[in-house]
Amino acid sequence: QVQLVESGGGLVQAGGSLRLSCTASGRTFSGCAVGWFRQAPGKEREFVAAVSWSGNSKYYADSVKGRFTISRDNAKNTVYLQMNSLKPEDTAVYYCAARTAGWDTVPRSGYAYWGQGTQVTVSS
Repeated sequence: QVQLVESGGGLVQAGGSLRLSCTASGRTFSGCAVGWFRQAPGKEREFVAAVSWSGNSKYYADSVKGRFTISRDNAKNTVYLQMNSLKPEDTAVYYCAARTAGWDTVPRSGYAYWGQGTQVTVSS
């Protein structure tokens, strides 16, 4: 069982930056790909980014490509989402999630473990 805790959300003006963190407890992220998802009010949850177990492979939604960067520090059991050039449409609750996956595999679905989420609000 993996427990995930997100942090780093907050209120920021358009064009600003935030860095989200996702830390695992209970067991490590070993053997897991980790993804970030978000859900805006009245909308379905959507995929944002994911990183492979190795950290070498990453995948981004088109809406965040070039602005967001996902990374991981396996020694710290932590995955980060650096968000730059934020837009009001990035406002959402951001969730991290984990699932077992191959060394360089970056799945976009099938995540089994989820955090509670952290609110990101971008003002115009």
